[in-house]
Amino acid sequence: MKIVDMHCDTISELFARMKEGRADTLAKNELHIDIEKMKKGDYLLQNFAMFVNLKEREDPLSYCLELIDLYYSQMKLNEEVIAPVFCYEDIEDNRKKGKMSALLTIEEGGVTRGSLAQLRNYYRLGVRMLTLTWNHENGIGYPNVTLKDGKADWHTPNTVKGLTDFGLGFIQEMEDIGMIIDVSHLSDAGFYQVLEHTSKPFVASHSNARSICPHVRNLTNDMICKLSERGGVMGMNFFPAFLGEDKDAGTISAIVRHILHIRNVGGYECIGLGSDFDGIPGHDELKDSSCMPLLAEALKKEGLANNEIEAIFYKNVLRIYKELL
Repeated sequence: MKIVDMHCDTISELFARMKEGRADTLAKNELHIDIEKMKKGDYLLQNFAMFVNLKEREDPLSYCLELIDLYYSQMKLNEEVIAPVFCYEDIEDNRKKGKMSALLTIEEGGVTRGSLAQLRNYYRLGVRMLTLTWNHENGIGYPNVTLKDGKADWHTPNTVKGLTDFGLGFIQEMEDIGMIIDVSHLSDAGFYQVLEHTSKPFVASHSNARSICPHVRNLTNDMICKLSERGGVMGMNFFPAFLGEDKDAGTISAIVRHILHIRNVGGYECIGLGSDFDGIPGHDELKDSSCMPLLAEALKKEGLANNEIEAIFYKNVLRIYKELL
């Protein structure tokens, strides 16, 4: 079963390890994702997110550019088996050549420094998807996590503060240039502003169902319906904290519960994969990217038809890429 995964933080983790003098590369490492594991998992395409924590970086833009440089360096070193893509046709070309594909994304819109020119420059560098916020306000909008007495409140969504005036222009520019809008991490208020002020499909690259796990990083049933009606896709996140609040949260069955619920609410056409590999501590049963066939088998046992599993594993996301890239 081919796999398209909308979100991982592998490049950021590799960058940190290389700064420590470790020998990890994209070809082989001890992380969730490397070339060998992706081959075993039958990957067609992996989105590689350039993750930047604004509170930890004095110059987020420069740091993001360093991550992008590492991304392309690793692509060059492994060009026989994986290649970056910039449009849908590139994905098909790589498939015909027997290569996996890589799509460059950014997790934190604040790296644009409040500049549409920088947004366009990132597009010129190959960025084709951008997560509007992470967990901090960034000039574009507000995240869904709020602070109470200095501590993160992961159960009370932000229904008041959404996108700024600049943020509204930002998402319109993203649509105009052909960069996919990603609402994972964005506040509930911001989600509905994206819905109101855009016309094309958008994604929640690594978010689950809030009805199953009441975490603010997940989408409500209404959001799932609205995303589906727009033709968008949400990627199943494997982080146990986003899957449940019981001892079974780290199981494959927990992921299946979310998929079955979303299928009932918005249809299987709005479901994809967004593992968050190398951005999460781990999943008890899906240890790394080589284990993905286990999820397909679990879905088969639940009675999902092969065409539904194929759609969830890669075809739904490819549909959006074909339309938008």
